[in-house]
Parts: sequence; C-alpha cells; structure tokens
Amino acid sequence: MPMDSVPEADSIDFGGFTPPPGLGHRHVQSILTGSPLRSRLVRGRAEALLRASRKVLLECGDGVRLMGFMSARPPSAKGLVILLHGWEGCADSSYVLSVGATLYERGFAVFRLNFRDHGATHALNEEFFHSCRIAEVVNAVKVIQERHCAARTVLVGYSLGGNFALRVAARANAAGIDLERAVAVCPVLRPKSTMRALEDGLWVYRHYFLRRWRRSLAAKVESFPQLYDFGDLRRLRTLTATTEFLVTRYADFPDLDTYLEGYAITGDALAGLSVPVRIIAAEDDPVIPFRDLAHVAPSPALSVSVLRRGGHCGFIAGYGLGCWLDETIANMLEAPPVSRASLGPDPLG
Repeated sequence: MPMDSVPEADSIDFGGFTPPPGLGHRHVQSILTGSPLRSRLVRGRAEALLRASRKVLLECGDGVRLMGFMSARPPSAKGLVILLHGWEGCADSSYVLSVGATLYERGFAVFRLNFRDHGATHALNEEFFHSCRIAEVVNAVKVIQERHCAARTVLVGYSLGGNFALRVAARANAAGIDLERAVAVCPVLRPKSTMRALEDGLWVYRHYFLRRWRRSLAAKVESFPQLYDFGDLRRLRTLTATTEFLVTRYADFPDLDTYLEGYAITGDALAGLSVPVRIIAAEDDPVIPFRDLAHVAPSPALSVSVLRRGGHCGFIAGYGLGCWLDETIANMLEAPPVSRASLGPDPLG
C-alpha cells in the first residue's frame, strides 16, 4: 500500500451506497445517525435484541471491570458478534443497536460492550478512560469468547471502537483469542488528524464531544471525589486542551503527542495482522480524513472499502433513517469464513 496515496484501487469499493435526495451531505449523514428521532426509531426496531439482552459484568484482569449486554442465541447459531461503540457512545448508541438488531434477527448472538466510563459505568474502575487502554479490551473480548461459546467470533467496531477492533485483531493470536474476523467502520486512524478535524471542522462535532465528555468526567468525579478534582473544565475550551490536561496530569503520558501516537493504527501497527480485517471508510467523513488510510501498513489480512458518501458512521439509506451498512455487514458475516491460508478482500455487499 503506497504511503503517499490511498490504498490500491483493487482493494476499494467506490460504489454500493447511494443516499436519497436531501440526505447525501456528509454533515446530514453524520448528524442524523445519532439524532434523537433516529434513536427512537432504532429502539423500536431493536425490540427483540433488547428483550433478549442481559447485563454482564466482565473481570478483565488487574481489578478492571467492564460491563456489557449479551443477547444470546443457541451455541449452534451463526456465531457471536461483539460490538464496540465510539468515543462517548455506549452499548445503547443508535448505530450499535441498529446493526445489533439486524445481526440478532439474522441469527447471530450479539454482545454489546461498554468501554470503561461509558454507558454509566464510571463507578466500576478508579482510573478514568483513555484510548490507550487496549489491554483491558483485549481481555474483555477473550473473557466474552470464553464465557459465551460460539462456533465463530467476530468483532465489529465504529469510530474509536473501530480503532479498538483493529488493535484487538492485531493482538488476538498472542492473547489466545480465536477471532474469525474484524470489521472497522470509519475507524480512527491517526488521532492527531482526527483531533485537528474536530477542532477545525463544523462546530457541532466539537460542541457535542466537549459537552458529553465534560458530563462523563463530572460523573467520574462524583464516583471518586477523593481521587479527582478537575475544576471547572469549561476553562479548557478545546478538545486538544482538555485532552492534554487530563493525560499529562492524571495519566502516565509525558505529553499530548505521546498519548495520541499511542493508539494510532498507522505505521506498522497492523503489519503483523493474522486475523482477516475489513476497514469500511467514507471519502466524505468529516471526522476521519480518509487519506490517512495511505499511512496504514499493507497486510494480506487487510481489506479496505472506501465509499464516496456516508459521512461519519452514517450511511443512512432512506427517509426511514435505516443504515445501509447493517444489512451489508450481516451479508458479509454470513459469507463463508475467510481462509487463513488465502487472506484476501471479502466482497462488500
């Protein structure tokens, strides 16, 4: 994969998704995916998934506890799909419930994992969440697989969850995880680029993440007042300033750059992949610059599909606000398992 251009054309699908009139703009796609209206519609469609959901507490080593929701199927079902949400999302985010409902209806068991300090889990662990906490997510996936036996296990992540899915896949064999494949939708590739896109882009995204993050940090202080006193976080007016303050004052990072590089998946981060991985990205993503794909190391296990439209984790396919990717991912996972001896692109769609 050339480092000065996007991946080779034979690994990219530029077709497949065509939004309807009025829904094609990248900001419309991105904002609609988490809108209150869509959330209500998705919860209605996810009734069977939610009815079958059971809360599960996972012991992930070193005293770390993570929580998620299991919607079980018989062991003879099509397999287990573990879903990872994005930053300041949760297991009940609309995009998680939307794809989860589709996969459950198609016969898959579904586990929706909450990252640390997401989904009202702030009191479970003393130390706060940051994106370099990959070991606990690897351990969580291992525990989920061991606890819920399935013929096959697949990992699907969105945005920061896509970044985690890729890093888990790169570590799966060493951790003893039998992962059949991983799918990453609009994953964070170069955190510096994503930070810059959020700071310099449409104010709505910056405001959204700052508001939700401050609320999350306030919940952390309330859970552990003896450990944290962040002061009035409104004095830190940007995501960059807030991130630098937290990771240098309350975590073991000497500076902001060290932290951001710590969870990048560019360079050689994926060079040793032995688990088949599919990245699905949108050329018009306002949060994840798709040209950062040029900086991802090539691997026979890595397939990339870049769609012209879709925004950030959007891919809204109609006025009923359904997601085109839901059925596409289900179709992909229903395809015959990928042979480890002949890793190559899965057909998208």
